[in-house]
Amino acid sequence: MAIPVPREQQVMRERLVKPSWLKVKAPGSPGYLETREVVKSHRLHTVCEEAHCPNIGECWTHHTATFMIMGELCTRRCHFCSVKDGTTENLEPLDALEPHRVGIAVKKLGLKHAVITSVDRD
Repeated sequence: MAIPVPREQQVMRERLVKPSWLKVKAPGSPGYLETREVVKSHRLHTVCEEAHCPNIGECWTHHTATFMIMGELCTRRCHFCSVKDGTTENLEPLDALEPHRVGIAVKKLGLKHAVITSVDRD
């Protein structure tokens, strides 16, 4: 049996509709898919993915990404950050070819500049 919703609650719901400029489509543009493929095929990490950035669709559509080097685990454990945390005992060894793969990805994406950051490993 359905419970009737008072008219004032219905009006409140109508008023809480988000404006169209605030609504974002799920990522899936050709630019997004190309960027995702380049990142995955070169076994790279990005802040965009690791930190669950809500703007990933918009940025990757325009071939913009922040590359995260030195692995995907960070030892800092910041409470505001979504990057996976770990300890010095469970960190993978540094990948000597990672800088080369980042360079190839930058070239494939046609970037004029690249943003590169790293996790903490202390």
